[in-house]
Amino acid sequence: MKLRIQSINFDSTEALESYINKKAMKLEKFFDEIINVEVYLKVVKPEAATNKEAEIKVSMPNVDFFASKTCDSFEEAVDLTLEALDKQIRKHKEKVIKK
Repeated sequence: MKLRIQSINFDSTEALESYINKKAMKLEKFFDEIINVEVYLKVVKPEAATNKEAEIKVSMPNVDFFASKTCDSFEEAVDLTLEALDKQIRKHKEKVIKK
């Protein structure tokens, strides 16, 4: 699995990238078909309280999954986005198994 993290219009910290790497690797434990994970972090509307946005795209053979969340912190946004992706992937796997 390849992981790519991009921070848009700011420099992400080593700790944040390490956190994202650790969380994203958990997806691979449950879904071994993951080829690529792309994480985009950006600050939207600096005057707002919830202005940290995380967008994550997960690529698997023949299908891509995408989720995006905006929260108070990047860690929270990444957690919620990965939860949404987890649900999407599980739903897809169940659908494929039923066929």
